[in-house]
Amino acid sequence: MKLRFLYAAALAIGLSTLCATSRLQAEVQVPALFTDHMVLQRDLPVVVWGTAAKGEEVAVSVASLEGKTTADADGHWKVKLGELPAGGPHRLVIQGKNEIAIEDVLVGEVWVCSGQSNMQWPIDRAIDADLEVMTAKLPQLRLITVPNVAAQSPKSDFNGKWEVCTPETVKGFSAVGYFFGRQLQQTLDVPVGLIDNSWGGSAAEAWTNRDLLEADARYADMLKGWDQRVADYEKKKAEYKTALATWNQSADKKPADKPQPPKDPGVNGNHRPANLYNGVLSPIVGYGIRGAIWYQGESNAGRPEEYGHLFPMMIQNWRDDWRQGDFPFYWVQLADFRSENPEPVDSNWAVLRESQTFTMDKLPNAGEAVIIDLGEGRDIHPRNKQDVAKRLARIALARDYGIAVPYQSPRFKSLEVKDGKAIVTFDTYGTKLYSFDAPQPVGFAIAGADGKYVWATAKLVGDDKVEVSSPSVKEPVSVRYAWADNPVCTLQNSAGLPATPFRSDKPE
Repeated sequence: MKLRFLYAAALAIGLSTLCATSRLQAEVQVPALFTDHMVLQRDLPVVVWGTAAKGEEVAVSVASLEGKTTADADGHWKVKLGELPAGGPHRLVIQGKNEIAIEDVLVGEVWVCSGQSNMQWPIDRAIDADLEVMTAKLPQLRLITVPNVAAQSPKSDFNGKWEVCTPETVKGFSAVGYFFGRQLQQTLDVPVGLIDNSWGGSAAEAWTNRDLLEADARYADMLKGWDQRVADYEKKKAEYKTALATWNQSADKKPADKPQPPKDPGVNGNHRPANLYNGVLSPIVGYGIRGAIWYQGESNAGRPEEYGHLFPMMIQNWRDDWRQGDFPFYWVQLADFRSENPEPVDSNWAVLRESQTFTMDKLPNAGEAVIIDLGEGRDIHPRNKQDVAKRLARIALARDYGIAVPYQSPRFKSLEVKDGKAIVTFDTYGTKLYSFDAPQPVGFAIAGADGKYVWATAKLVGDDKVEVSSPSVKEPVSVRYAWADNPVCTLQNSAGLPATPFRSDKPE
């Protein structure tokens, strides 16, 4: 009798567990992007996706919009609804065999904040952090962070949730992202959502689909090197596993003899090609956005010419996968860093800045915030994130929201030599050149046919022109400006935006 009772109890427990598992498998689920306090991009189709049981009908509604679909053979579903104007709060409801109700949904402007440590740098480590945090009471600004997870196959979700911007929630969020979003929210008076998926120290190739890199012979050696590291690491892990088993079975296990696991050579890190593309980008691709802001380049400074084709490839890769056209992509040019050089020298950082600038010529809807005046020579992480964000915000406000604010740094246009003097003409985009903190511009170097640069005397000779000369260069051929890791330079425009570093002898 007792055995019969135990058997019946066990059977009941088993059936209960089976039913619970079946219900879980049948439940409609959505990724972390769809949580309370989320922001949907206005004036774009609302796209919601998730998983359910094979063939399960799923209905989605928000505000006045409704739509239905059926989960495919793998249990995936996606519903594309119409557009919504800015506003809210709304209730987003996903209905299958179960119901998910997402509350306090706003509609406004959504931006991705990506890159490496200078984008990841939190508000509580920026200048005036105490003042900034205590005033971060912005219910119309919403924040979500994607954790740093590396992967060689695309991830579909992450551990995170949307949060209302408060002094408590804002502290660890991207400082550049927050200050950028705050400027937009307060200027436009609409909700703003920020998605931070930055990862400190990351390389651009880690943010790019490996298939694209494999299709371009220029990256063959890079990929071959990584494949060899992976193979060596896997071999060492197998050897370690065998050695550890042998040690565990030993009758005389001496702690000093215990095998140590091999050190990861970056296989699971932020430099391996496609690791971040799969781990922290893929989970958010397809979510409606206005655009992206980017602060990266330091980790690629050892290969600055390569960045000239890798960076545009990465941006185009994102746009192609998002299937939202050529959405705005704005980046921060490398700041000044390291020691000041007493004489003009070559600089990888200067070349990478040039590669960043030329990307604007290769892609539409691209913009650059020059911050050659905001860096700190002894710290690769300048604390002044407020001004960095303002320069990015200027680009977005002018180009995406039709607000008439100056947003372009003066940029080299042409060089003319007259009577032993070089006349440099800039594109000034409706502003005038100005020398900050010095009567005349500082930071120019000049060279003759021998290519040997010397510091030059510079003089403003018009709203868009600078005369450059040196008594040691009788017949100038080329001019450089702010061409160094950490240049001393003073040229800007009347709106306070620094002139873009350049070399007139730029490579073809």
